[in-house]
Amino acid sequence: MCGIVGIIGTEPVAPTILEALKRLEYRGYDSAGIATLSGGEIERRRAEGKLSNLERLLGEKPLEGTIGIGHTRWATHGAPTERNAHPHATDRVAIVHNGIIENFRELRERLTAGGATFATETDSEVIAHLVTHYLDEGMPAREAAAATIGELEGAFALGIIFRGDEDLMIGARQGSPLAVGYGDNAMYLGSDAFALAPMTNRVTFLEEGDRVEITRTSAVIHDAKGRIAKRPVKITDVSAALVDKGNHRHFMAKEIFEQPEVIGHTLTEYLDPLGDKLRASELPFDLAAVPRITIVACGTAYYAGLVAKYWFEKYARISVEVDIASEFRYREAALLEGGLAIFVSQSGETADTLAALHYCRSHGQKILSVVNVTESSIARASDAIMPTFAGPEIGVASTKAFTCQLATLAVLAVRVGLARGTISPDDERRIVRTLMEVPRHVAEALTSDQEIQALSAEIAKARDVLYLGRGHNYPIALEGALKLKEISYIHAEGYAAGELKHGPIALIDEEVPVVVIAPVDALFEKTISNMQEVIARGGHVVLIADREGIARAGEGLWAYIEVPAVDPLIAPIVNAIPVQLLAYHTAVSKGTDVDQPRNLAKSVTVE
Repeated sequence: MCGIVGIIGTEPVAPTILEALKRLEYRGYDSAGIATLSGGEIERRRAEGKLSNLERLLGEKPLEGTIGIGHTRWATHGAPTERNAHPHATDRVAIVHNGIIENFRELRERLTAGGATFATETDSEVIAHLVTHYLDEGMPAREAAAATIGELEGAFALGIIFRGDEDLMIGARQGSPLAVGYGDNAMYLGSDAFALAPMTNRVTFLEEGDRVEITRTSAVIHDAKGRIAKRPVKITDVSAALVDKGNHRHFMAKEIFEQPEVIGHTLTEYLDPLGDKLRASELPFDLAAVPRITIVACGTAYYAGLVAKYWFEKYARISVEVDIASEFRYREAALLEGGLAIFVSQSGETADTLAALHYCRSHGQKILSVVNVTESSIARASDAIMPTFAGPEIGVASTKAFTCQLATLAVLAVRVGLARGTISPDDERRIVRTLMEVPRHVAEALTSDQEIQALSAEIAKARDVLYLGRGHNYPIALEGALKLKEISYIHAEGYAAGELKHGPIALIDEEVPVVVIAPVDALFEKTISNMQEVIARGGHVVLIADREGIARAGEGLWAYIEVPAVDPLIAPIVNAIPVQLLAYHTAVSKGTDVDQPRNLAKSVTVE
């Protein structure tokens, strides 16, 4: 995950920014840079690779200036080169950016037509040129920044400084975290409060859609509608463990809210947004020749595999079997020679999954693993891996690793479809654009947090909860039930909605909340019909659907959670957000140990 640091002070800031960036190294990066104003002019130092390279460069060519911004970059658009490293700049502004600008092509074309010359392959550079465009039109700096931010689509965090103005820095966030730090005669901006900890323990965490105007002695925050907003200043503990939770009570909550950023990093590792296509990469086997796919995993990763089955069969037209690792390894599965076995694991150390991998290896399967830890046992035992780039996941109940697994598997399904000729180049362009929208839609789904928190106080009173879904939302129902069980200790079960009358309907009464996942898609009417059967029997229905689905659902709902209307391809990723939040807030209401629930471990390394 990229890192942002900004400082306005009275002493040279470059050395302090460098030290703050070092505290963000754990997030992962492939280049780094710092920009300051020296005599009012923008000066930059950027380097590929580790911060030691940037530190060496600064030793040779120091940066002066009491205002500056720094960045550690994880390459998304454009290779991890010095040229593509942040900060990006024109002759009038310098910017640092985390996230994805979805509409950068349109902005780039418009700005190029107006005479702008782009020096990089990144989406981020359009921000610097767009601010410059508005400055050239005569707008003051604050207004130029606000106008630019209003045109950006996607998930992002920003830091901006302006030539000739040594007492102004603009920050903004939409789907990526950003914090403001308050010092003595100095102010700070950071994507991670941990980076600011040595400089200040007084921090304000910006909320979704916020824009902040920072001077040496003040911070004025505007909300998403442009109104001046008051956000609390919190006193943070300077220890890494506590500060790293950011503005959240638990690691699980922090990891839920990191999802727009980490999904974006995962997707841009595999997608080329500028070309609307998958990035070229080699595998040690021919996907077109694979006769069948077997997906093996445990727990939440198994549910990711179930979603992937729908994608592979629909888009790649290939037969897929999904199995729980602990069952697969003992049933002596018959496997077609040359088949592809995909293993999904957050830790890469799950004992049953590793044993299943060895079984598949001994039966002539090609081995591909989707893992979050690239040096893990499963990764090392595989022919190829597709990392998920979720970053460290501390909470035992998987959240961001799950959605990054889904994102990676969706890309893999497209890749297999292209190899087999079932996806055309036009299909590829459409799908890539759809996938690049995921971070924005996930950020939008997270805005229901407060409503879900209020609802969870009622869910916490239940003894049993049912989850229903159809198609590729059925595994999300299973995942929602698992999350609730894991951390709140409430009994919960997930069912395919069409199975309701084959037994589960006997459980319905006025004491049983039923969570129905039903965005408007080809199966919407059927799912709503099942939902009405629950309502008719006194069940308390919580509907997760888009605005149209909620309007069409009819009367009798106990509650609803609105999610953005999205392409059915990405609906499972977006719909995972409300079931995670529902489980989290229910567990908080019950007072359980959310990050370390009883009897559970993060990585199951024994059978």
